[in-house]
Amino acid sequence: MLKNNFLKNIFSSLLSENSKQQIEKIILGIAIVSFVVHLALIYLVDFNWIAFDSDRELLKNPIAAIYTPFSFILIYEVYLLIFYLPRSITTYIGKQYEIMTLIVIRRLFKDISAIEPSIRWFEIKENMQFTYDLISAVLLFFLLYLFYLESKKKRQRDSSTQINVALFIRIKQVIAMCLIPLLFTVATFSLFSWAKGSLATPDLGQAFKNINHLFFDQFFSILISVDVILLLVSFFYTDDFHKVIRNSGFIISTILIRMSFAADGLTNTVLIITAVLFGLTILTIHNKYEKIND
Repeated sequence: MLKNNFLKNIFSSLLSENSKQQIEKIILGIAIVSFVVHLALIYLVDFNWIAFDSDRELLKNPIAAIYTPFSFILIYEVYLLIFYLPRSITTYIGKQYEIMTLIVIRRLFKDISAIEPSIRWFEIKENMQFTYDLISAVLLFFLLYLFYLESKKKRQRDSSTQINVALFIRIKQVIAMCLIPLLFTVATFSLFSWAKGSLATPDLGQAFKNINHLFFDQFFSILISVDVILLLVSFFYTDDFHKVIRNSGFIISTILIRMSFAADGLTNTVLIITAVLFGLTILTIHNKYEKIND
């Protein structure tokens, strides 16, 4: 009982509804401050009060300042992903897709600063990257809508035939609690590694390019392991073929997302869209199987 109470207290302090609200306020405050600081930095560079020796996409245009608060919003989305892990596997996967959609949206603000208005639009690499991201953002947003629509249908059917899986939920709670300090450690290490590498190289433009994938490639590598653990543990509670395929499909989707961080340009966009589309297809077919069993 003491052990259970201890775990409950930790879970309550990290992943309760009250904790979520408090973290949301903190992240929002940091995001607002970071936007103001980034905007001020852009104008200081514009007025030549400070200078950099290299190309600086994030310091050219005031619109690019939105990139920074979006980065903190993404951190909050990562927290929400962990928050929903013990509650719903489909919402947990949906949060992964939300993170990737927000990464694309954030990248759009960076892309805007590199756009060159020209009749040769499709011959300019930066303009094409903006075009890819613009189309993919809309498509991902629509795919997310379809994914949550299918997820809602599933929950409605499960509510009338719910199986007692209290131990499985407790295991997911423990995993979620372990992910919180791991998230903080990976984020801190990634930030310091990026800062150290940026100071050691004269190519600040390349450093800004690398910040797009900062932390998230490592974090999604961790999520692949988490998904595999959840798949293996789920075998104790069900051996239904369609549920095994659904959980396995979600792992493949996460792997595709992880692969996208190693790609640039159109390949990156295609991998992200393929990951979400694959997850949506797997969930849709899974729900068709559920109807057979009703």
